[in-house]
Amino acid sequence: MLVQFNDGIDESTNREVIALYQYLQASDLFEYLIPAYNSLTIGLDKEKLSRKEAQAQIEAFDFNSLQSAIKPKNYLIPVCYEDAHALDIKEVESLTGLSRDKIIELHSQKTYHVYMLGFLAGFAYMGQLPGNLQVPRKDKPRLSVPKGAVGLAGAQTGIYPCEAPGGWQIIGATPLELFDPTVLEPNLLNPGDRVRFRSITVDEFKLIEIKIATGIYELEYFDD
Repeated sequence: MLVQFNDGIDESTNREVIALYQYLQASDLFEYLIPAYNSLTIGLDKEKLSRKEAQAQIEAFDFNSLQSAIKPKNYLIPVCYEDAHALDIKEVESLTGLSRDKIIELHSQKTYHVYMLGFLAGFAYMGQLPGNLQVPRKDKPRLSVPKGAVGLAGAQTGIYPCEAPGGWQIIGATPLELFDPTVLEPNLLNPGDRVRFRSITVDEFKLIEIKIATGIYELEYFDD
C-alpha cells in the first residue's frame, strides 16, 4: 500500500508521514514501512492483516497527536570543512559567490530536519539549506565519494555513510559512523531527527576517529 499525502516537500507534511510511520511501526503488524518526503510505503502480510484492516488502522490515526508521536533526537555532528575534506568548496564558492567562511557559517548555523533515508543505507536527506547555499549536483558525478563526506544538493544536505559514487557538492566530512549493520539499530540518523553541524579542525577529526575506534567516543546532542 502507498499512503500519499501531497506532492510537495516540506517539513510539516513530512512530520505527518513520520508520525503515521511511528504509529504503525508500534503495532508490529506490518512487514515493512518506508517513509519518504510525502508518502509512506506499507508492506502487508495478508495472513496477519488484510488490506481492509490495514486501511482501517491507518484511518484511525489521530493526526492531532502528531507532536507527541514524534520523538526526534537532536544530533550535533562534527564536520571538518578544511581542504583535505572539502573537495568541492571552490566550486561551491564559485556557484554561490560566497566565501569559504560564509559557506561554513551558513551550513553550520541551521537546524536540519531528517526527511528520509535512501540512496545508500543510512544516507539521510536533510533540509532545508539557506537559499543562498543551494547549489545543483555536479554535472559529472564522482565514481567514488569518501565515507563521511558532507554534501549539498539543491535545498538539501547529506552525509555519505560509506564510500560510493555520487554527485553531491562535497564541502566537508565527519568522522562519525552513520551506518553500522552489526548493531540492532544500524542507522545513526532516522526520519524526524534533527541535526546541527559543528566545525572542527583536521586534528580534532583525527582525534574523534581514534575515540570511535577505541569505543570511547560519546555522541553530541544539542538542546532545543
